Amino acid sequence: MKTFKMLSVGILHNDALQDFPLNDGIIINQENSHRMWILEMFIDKKHQAIFEEWKAQEELLETKVVISYPENEPAAFSVAVKAVKVIGDNISVLLKGRLKRARAQYAEQLLEELIGEGLGGDELLHRFESDMRSRPRLKQDQDDSNE
Repeated sequence: MKTFKMLSVGILHNDALQDFPLNDGIIINQENSHRMWILEMFIDKKHQAIFEEWKAQEELLETKVVISYPENEPAAFSVAVKAVKVIGDNISVLLKGRLKRARAQYAEQLLEELIGEGLGGDELLHRFESDMRSRPRLKQDQDDSNE
């Protein structure tokens, strides 16, 4: 098994990526034949209801997780909520699932998308820099989840 520090996590819900600010987080590659990963996040208790609902519905969630270094590309996972435990004013949420298929680098796909929108010059540069910081969901990712 290999463990990594989870720096940020966003979960796709109702076609919008919802970020959950982490107090702490860890991600574990179980390196087993099922290629399963475990994600544990320690977050504010105010998010308990939504995770309890997702757990009860056994809903598969698409997540974007930044691991180890802030400049790393977000990794996409398909996970289910396995446990929610209250710890003081926070909750520990245990997610389990698989890493989604490998894809081209985010920067290249973003640039291709912006050029496809007809952007160029300073406008392209400004939008590219802005979107690289905010990491919006790419149209290709939206199309993939609608298949």
